Amino acid sequence: MSLYNYRAKTTENDEMLEGVVEAESESLAVDILEDKGYIVLSLEQKKTGLAALEISFDRVKIKDLVIFSRQLSILISAEVPVVEALKDAVGQTNNPKLKKTIAEVASEVEGGVKFSEALAHFPKVFDGFFINIIKSGEVSGRLQEVLVYLADQLEKDYDLRAKIKGAMIYPVFVICGLVVVGVLMMIFVVPKLTEMLTQTGAKLPFTTRMLIGTSDFLIGYWWVLIIVVAVFGFVVYKVNESSAGKRVIDKVALKLPVFGKLINYTAVIRFSRSFRTLLIGGVDMVEALEISSGMMSNTVYEDLILETVNVVKDGGELGLVFSKSKYAPKMLSQMLETGENTGKVKEVLEKVSEFYTREANNLIANLMALLEPFIMIILGVAVGAMIISIILPMYEISSNM
Repeated sequence: MSLYNYRAKTTENDEMLEGVVEAESESLAVDILEDKGYIVLSLEQKKTGLAALEISFDRVKIKDLVIFSRQLSILISAEVPVVEALKDAVGQTNNPKLKKTIAEVASEVEGGVKFSEALAHFPKVFDGFFINIIKSGEVSGRLQEVLVYLADQLEKDYDLRAKIKGAMIYPVFVICGLVVVGVLMMIFVVPKLTEMLTQTGAKLPFTTRMLIGTSDFLIGYWWVLIIVVAVFGFVVYKVNESSAGKRVIDKVALKLPVFGKLINYTAVIRFSRSFRTLLIGGVDMVEALEISSGMMSNTVYEDLILETVNVVKDGGELGLVFSKSKYAPKMLSQMLETGENTGKVKEVLEKVSEFYTREANNLIANLMALLEPFIMIILGVAVGAMIISIILPMYEISSNM
């Protein structure tokens, strides 16, 4: 038996629920929750003990779903039956887990199960957004059209993530390299250079004594540093795992210089794109908001959208909650208000996503341009401080001889 963290809503009063369910498989977990009268929005297996620290290589990446969605949309557009399209997609999929999942979905659909219901049996692969888009296409008879929107949305989301990751690779690589080189120099190079200085018995400058002290600490107590880093990483992991801790971390992340703005833009883009795609697919506004909230990786925006759900249910304005938030851009609430007043919410959401996509791209480009000289300055200061700490006392000792 396995434990699964779920996020669902009740069919009676649309109350949002979070909890843990025990079942032998994902599909059985979904069945248990549906028997209780819940509509499952997300489901994820809860790892315990050493399993929580394992890295899963057998997982479905966003890129795999993008390729699958695009292939499926092309096949359906060519009027290939859903079952045949799924079977064709199995042969064109490289990811083992996704290949197996698609094959099982195809088998269920062939047995008479609706496409969206078959997808719902694999919530770890297909999230609520994916499933509800397909469901809306089935109900409205526009499966071909919504599949194209779905593929476009997933592709844009993947492209944005790839750009952000690409922007972070260079600085992370350089910083990690600097740390490794610095530690190696402190352990193997600095002791040999400072050996003569310590033997003279002369009074050394503060920077030199600090350099020698750091070197001695790393040589004698390197294991302490490893333990501190490991404990710090574990604490951050556990704090981020808790709902209260993650909310604190997400709020701090939105206030970070430069990076906070990028996180904010990314959240707005994801919300506007997913919300618009669901509305185009025929999903009603309240349900589209609920599903969009599950798409948010930042809990601040997730909470804002869920508050908006309650406001809209009570007949309030769509942008009211966002207008009162100190985190959401003012333009978002203003545009939502304009779209609601003119009856063009979908068109306005498209404009919002386009605008913040451009802003995010410009910010990433500027970030890349600024990080390189910033890193070079840090490198220069570090090297200069090390040289001064060693050369200056040598020069003073030779002058006094």
